[in-house]
Amino acid sequence: MEWMAWTVPTAIFFCVIASLLIVFTVLAIKFPETPRIGVLRIETTRGDRLFITLLGSAFINLAWLGLVSASQPYALIVCLIYAVAVFRWV
Repeated sequence: MEWMAWTVPTAIFFCVIASLLIVFTVLAIKFPETPRIGVLRIETTRGDRLFITLLGSAFINLAWLGLVSASQPYALIVCLIYAVAVFRWV
């Protein structure tokens, strides 16, 4: 199976995503949530906000690679700030 570069960072990435999905599933079962309306003026749940965060983080990282000459780990800081903002206000 040499068609894909499975490196340690790639494995960590997929493990984190899988862990997030498991944690959010358990939270949804254990603590049901009613949707809330944030700055986007749409009803969102924790899972919706997680999806918005993951999608936005992907775009932040792509933009970082193309537009910023700083090291990629700094994009993680931007993504974490973005995630906090999404979970707080969306």
